[in-house]
Amino acid sequence: MSAAPTSAAPAPIRVPAGTTAQEALKEAGVPLKGPGGAVVVRDLATGELKDLAWAPEGDAEVEPVPAASPEGRAVIRHSTAHVLAQAVQELFPGTRLGIGPPVENGFYYDFDPERPFTPEDLAALEKKMTEIVRAGQHFARREISDADAQVELAHEPYKLELIGLKGGAGEAAEGASVEVGGAQLTMYDNLDARTGDRVWTDLCRGPHLPRTSGIPAFSLTRSAAAYWRGSEKNPQLQRIYGTAWESKDAHKAHLEQLAEAERRDHRRLGAELDLFSFPDEIGSGLAVFHPKGGVVKREMEDYVRRRHIEEGFDYVGTPHITKAHVFELSGHLPYYADTMFPPMELENAQYYLKAMNCPMHNLIFRSRGRSYRELPLRFFEFGSVYRYEKSGVVHGLTRVRGLTQDDSHSYVTSEQAPGEVRHLLSFVLGLLRDFGLDDYYLELSTKGDDPAKQDKFIGSDEEWAVATAVLEEAAKDTGLELVPDPGGAAFYGPKISVQARDAIGRTWQMSTIQYDFNQPAGFGLEYTSADGGREQPVMIHSAKFGSIERFFGVLTEHYAGAFPAWLAPVQVVGIPVTDEQVPYLADVALRLRGKGIRVEVDDSDDRMQKKIRTASKQKVPFVLIAGATDAEAGAVSFRFRDGSQHNGVPVEQAVAAIADWVAGRANTDPTAEALVAG
Repeated sequence: MSAAPTSAAPAPIRVPAGTTAQEALKEAGVPLKGPGGAVVVRDLATGELKDLAWAPEGDAEVEPVPAASPEGRAVIRHSTAHVLAQAVQELFPGTRLGIGPPVENGFYYDFDPERPFTPEDLAALEKKMTEIVRAGQHFARREISDADAQVELAHEPYKLELIGLKGGAGEAAEGASVEVGGAQLTMYDNLDARTGDRVWTDLCRGPHLPRTSGIPAFSLTRSAAAYWRGSEKNPQLQRIYGTAWESKDAHKAHLEQLAEAERRDHRRLGAELDLFSFPDEIGSGLAVFHPKGGVVKREMEDYVRRRHIEEGFDYVGTPHITKAHVFELSGHLPYYADTMFPPMELENAQYYLKAMNCPMHNLIFRSRGRSYRELPLRFFEFGSVYRYEKSGVVHGLTRVRGLTQDDSHSYVTSEQAPGEVRHLLSFVLGLLRDFGLDDYYLELSTKGDDPAKQDKFIGSDEEWAVATAVLEEAAKDTGLELVPDPGGAAFYGPKISVQARDAIGRTWQMSTIQYDFNQPAGFGLEYTSADGGREQPVMIHSAKFGSIERFFGVLTEHYAGAFPAWLAPVQVVGIPVTDEQVPYLADVALRLRGKGIRVEVDDSDDRMQKKIRTASKQKVPFVLIAGATDAEAGAVSFRFRDGSQHNGVPVEQAVAAIADWVAGRANTDPTAEALVAG
């Protein structure tokens, strides 16, 4: 688990009027090269990032932003995206530009070329980018009026569209804020290092590195189709993805992680292990679970159902569709309308596929009078919901259109709310540990202070302040690192999300806890207080897995398909040396099934070594091999996933050892050494 960082912020650096930030940093002895070197500065008066070439009109205080920081990497990646776009237009003249923002671990740029890019094109583009980087071109910022920008970019229709969206571009197109995010439009010119001539230019908000040669390491990773502004109604563009880092070592480590991530990709493993699939006939983002995947899904559901009951929740059930009025009461219409499937007309009413379960739980609460003596009142269900995710973001099980949430809602008095949040945090952190995810931090999503985003939230400032304070205090009590996420709250209240790191260090948003003071008002929820008055409850949303599908996908990648024995679809495979041992192993399997163990006997025509390889590819935790000697002695030989073996184990002892290991719910792999020690 991650503790909160304690390092102090660096002392601010004064930039005299008319002096560039770079000159001030040099004077102060701040490094400008290497992972710790500054790539931009933050103006402490405004919080904005500025190029090193920035010269304030009045004295300013700044702090350096090093290359190896998240913001420093974003600057490197954004600069590399510009180099990519320049390379594309040099090698493929006439290609029109879309958007090129930095993203987590890399960047992308959208293009409208004459034809789709090929792997050979990406190799040629990398080579051209390397030439541009080595040329050391200067990134030069230039302010421009909207009218002049429209003239200069007359040949770039997508850029012209962004200019027309200025002010709301961030909402209209993902990544657009890096180009037209401010009131003042700016261009960034790439200038020849020797002559100062403009080589290439792009509409961009910035900031950027001083020179292209400041990009330490990069590579292009893939290309894919992407709809302009994420809408299927718009033209389909070509998106090139890449990655860039503050050092060659960091770049190499990332590429190694990418290779490992590819090996663990749950979509590939889902097919290889026969767990789930996404039939085209059903539709994008809609999964079907095969028998083996169904075992894992059932184990997850059985576990979390039992744990909810232990934690004081009542199991409920609600339908998959509802009249639109229910989502009007909850406030989801119109706030979430874009992520909901279109309505259906039936009997002069509009019906929606359920996108969330909370409105229906409110109706259960409202179905009869409630007393303060019933609170906390906790409802839980496996609620299947449907969300219209854009096709460009649908990704295996981790971003789907049909999902099942282990969704719960606690109705409490305002005095009970802090204790309930602590209770839920303890619950979700214990659940993650039980599934082997024990490295995590917390994120607190609030409505923030950005005036442009305040219209997406409902409720008074006082209500938001109280709700945020309750969540923040409970989160801090855990001792975990707490990361702020201003502006990331739901429209009805702030939330805590648990960000878990998997076996190769990637972060996934898992469980969420949300404080809601708005929906109870919308539904008119009340309870009778101790003095006989009528009070409104506080509603606390929580999803422990987040969704069954997403958690399944994350677990598959975390364990690289080698699920812990208690969760594995097939826990034991019996492999006979010859066909004569098949009846013997069938009897062993019968005894294991009597202990609740999922076991198969491989009686195929394959040779024994191939059967062992098949079991290994299927990542079965226990393989029991029996030859004539084993059968005569009433024994079996163990083979484990790490290749270790333990021979001649009496059947009774083997059955007990397997049953005990599974019952212990260990998330480590069984081995010969562990079996002997056990």
